[in-house]
Amino acid sequence: MNTMKASERMKIPRQHSIEQNAEKRSHNFEEVSLGLDEVLALTEASRCLECKDPICMEGCPVNVDIKSFVQLVNEKKFVDAVKKIRESNFLPAICGRVCPQEEQCENVCTLGKKHDPVAIGKLERFVADYEMKSGQFTIPQIETKREGKVAVVGSGPSGLTCAAELAKYGYAVTLFEALHEVGGVLRYGIPEFRLPRTILDIEVERIQALGVKIYTNFVIGRTATVDELFKEWGFSAVFLGTGAGTPHFMGIPGESLNGVYSANEFLTRVNLMKAYKFPEYDTPIRLGKNVAVIGGGNTAMDGVRTSKRLGAEKAYLVYRRSRAEMPARLEEVHHAEEEGIEFLMLTNPTKILSDGNNNVVGMECQKMELGEPDASGRRKPVPISGSEFVLEVQTVIEAVGQAPNPIIQATTPGLETSKRSTVVVGEKQQTNRPGIFAGGDLTRGGATVILAMRDGKEAAAAIHGYLLERSK
Repeated sequence: MNTMKASERMKIPRQHSIEQNAEKRSHNFEEVSLGLDEVLALTEASRCLECKDPICMEGCPVNVDIKSFVQLVNEKKFVDAVKKIRESNFLPAICGRVCPQEEQCENVCTLGKKHDPVAIGKLERFVADYEMKSGQFTIPQIETKREGKVAVVGSGPSGLTCAAELAKYGYAVTLFEALHEVGGVLRYGIPEFRLPRTILDIEVERIQALGVKIYTNFVIGRTATVDELFKEWGFSAVFLGTGAGTPHFMGIPGESLNGVYSANEFLTRVNLMKAYKFPEYDTPIRLGKNVAVIGGGNTAMDGVRTSKRLGAEKAYLVYRRSRAEMPARLEEVHHAEEEGIEFLMLTNPTKILSDGNNNVVGMECQKMELGEPDASGRRKPVPISGSEFVLEVQTVIEAVGQAPNPIIQATTPGLETSKRSTVVVGEKQQTNRPGIFAGGDLTRGGATVILAMRDGKEAAAAIHGYLLERSK
């Protein structure tokens, strides 16, 4: 229990993470943020007002008991604090790094009404890292072994969470991953400088410690179908969490030129295939002197910051709306600016230019202004007549959204899908086919890690209920 008065706590400024120097980090792939040390963490935890009605929990998609874990930090019970988090969220070291807390739990923090909110995400990362460094992780006790095997398809955040929760319920869980390494978008989409692979590997090992079996290089819909998982493998339920790995393109002239990438391909080459370590790893990546990344989300931010680290002299972020409309996390935008990324706001690419030999030499753009709000609630960008200009670049990376891979939908008869190729689910992540549940980007078409985790957790609870009902 914190003995300071609320008025005293409010006077304490929000604590900030220790970070790599911007110039140095823009040339390496080491983690940008080094987190809070113990002194900073204790100071930050002391800011919590310990509200009787902790509405921060309502802002957390997976309902972490934030008040309790922060109180445990105050008492220096760091391992107990991460155990408290893990009751609701089995990936605390990952969420502490990539979850957009500023839009969720911190956004509704009572302290944040008049002051900066408590840095809940940084405290989550601190206790998770403390447990890792001190080697004090213990496998949660699984009270009951239950009948029924469950297959989880896809090892991204929704699949990993669903697998962990089902294992905690006591089910035998098998996770199938199409790629040769586990993690889904956490591994191929998020750069090492935001989420080190050692952290991801440790979190995966902890899920395996719960008894989850993992098969890699196993493509559901090709190696085996969903129906075969039921009929031949003997699974009682299946969760689909295969993400959204099919890129969208703008549909402008020049997209077939050499030097044009989707963000998915670019980041997969760098993050999963380790192109940044070529020739030590045999996946090369061609990058020009000047690079333009189109988009305003976290994927675009990852692409442009990665380009800088790979040696681009000029790395441009080209976005058709203003900075206020950018969906990327503010922290990532701030880090990008520190690293020398050049932002071209209210700018819309209209054509990618060729040198005559099928190589990119530039990108034609048009300046925009904001008009009336569109269906998303954001003001619609409108072209400004006569504002066309050419940006001299040799590489263009498009980060303008993605859709689910259609293999599962095409090989699972009767499975309901939307016009966007997403799998349709009800409130409890149940599809229209009994025993098949789904979540994450496969159902949302592209969202945050924590929302995918929420889906996985909800699905695990629904699968548990479904199997209990069947066993009666």
